[in-house]
Amino acid sequence: MTHAYEQLNAKARIAILVVALLGWFLGGIQIGITNLVMRPAAVALMDEADQLDGEQFAILSKTKKDALKGIGEPLGETETEQLAEWEKMAGDWYAYLQCAFLFGAAAGGWIFGRLGDRIGRTHALAISIIWFSLLTWLSYLASNPTQLLLMRFIACMGVGGCWPNGVSLVSEAWSNMARPVMASMIGMMGNVGILVVATILTNPKYSVTPESWRTIFQIGGIPVIFGVIMLVTVKESPAWLAARKLSNEAANVPDTPIAPSVFRKPYLGVTLVGIALATIPLFGGWGGLNWTIPWADEVGPATLGAEIGQIRSITSIIGSALTAFIALAIGRRTCYFLACVGALGAAQYTFWFTTPIDDGFLFWVALWGFFSGIFFGWLPFFLPELFEIKIRATGAGVSYNFGRILTASLVFITPYIMNLFGGNYAQIGRVTSLIFIFGMIAILFAPDTTKRNMDD
Repeated sequence: MTHAYEQLNAKARIAILVVALLGWFLGGIQIGITNLVMRPAAVALMDEADQLDGEQFAILSKTKKDALKGIGEPLGETETEQLAEWEKMAGDWYAYLQCAFLFGAAAGGWIFGRLGDRIGRTHALAISIIWFSLLTWLSYLASNPTQLLLMRFIACMGVGGCWPNGVSLVSEAWSNMARPVMASMIGMMGNVGILVVATILTNPKYSVTPESWRTIFQIGGIPVIFGVIMLVTVKESPAWLAARKLSNEAANVPDTPIAPSVFRKPYLGVTLVGIALATIPLFGGWGGLNWTIPWADEVGPATLGAEIGQIRSITSIIGSALTAFIALAIGRRTCYFLACVGALGAAQYTFWFTTPIDDGFLFWVALWGFFSGIFFGWLPFFLPELFEIKIRATGAGVSYNFGRILTASLVFITPYIMNLFGGNYAQIGRVTSLIFIFGMIAILFAPDTTKRNMDD
């Protein structure tokens, strides 16, 4: 039996792999910017909008951190109350800007996923990159937090479009033996992008300041060049082209393939399974692991948040790189189950028995990052296996990005959660990381996709 991917020579398959990897690497950079730049950017914009005194905020924050280290006098009652008010405002905007990423990426995953099923994976992927690059560049024009929020939502629609089209493209361009390894590399490259941002920002010379955050957004617009080159040079998936031809002939419509809804039978069941399996690690990361960064910002040095992003990215890269080999050795579902067990254990230990200024804190964050990497190496090859060609980009995109909506709903109510737990990040993390228990249950309902024919 001849498979569609065999119509591509080795050079074309490698080109497809490279653009898919670079696409999600750039998406990872956007995630890194969201995690590490949004809080300082929000503080700077609140200062510009006269919502706080930026200079006084910096002085009070430094005094508080020094006092925690036993250096200098603690803040007085009035200063403590003022700083707490400003920190709450900064924390709220940080949460809302994370929501902008999550909701924007979710919307983009559906919109650009459907676009990929209609006009082709490579074209939709290239348009996604051009979209988020241009909008990221324009974000430097924001003059208050609300404007930045709107711009990030629109920009991150393009980020959401990269994932389903990239993983669908790779899934259809490589053999069943090579595909899990190649697809896992996409998840790995996202973490490489996060690592690049974190590594740069751990250097005090390049730390984010009220003066420098706009430069980071301008740099984030450079990939538009790559998107344009990809749009005109990279070949389309032969499997998608063949499916479009058959669909058009059946519908007697020359140019527009039919894309059925993933929320109707016979696809509804696998779509719900896909959503559940993608939601668990997304919720665990954005609603659990990410709490370590603002926690560190409150009690640690200015670069500690970036160090957290750096160390968890390194171990996530290792986890993603090993995922395909682990899954092929012990089975796809067993791999996911054990990742849930490991993530749950690392998370609970982190929030129960350590603080960001403890020597062992980064070790447990790193361990959690390793298991997180397994999830994001697993999803790129498993989710496309759930769906047939004509709805693959839509199905994978909806599954992965619907999890962002559920996760964003949690992040959106962050102010309520903060009040509920008295601003105690450790208590919040202990509760939110319990989501991995549901992952152990959800994987029991997943089908065995080991022998899935990706030409169907």
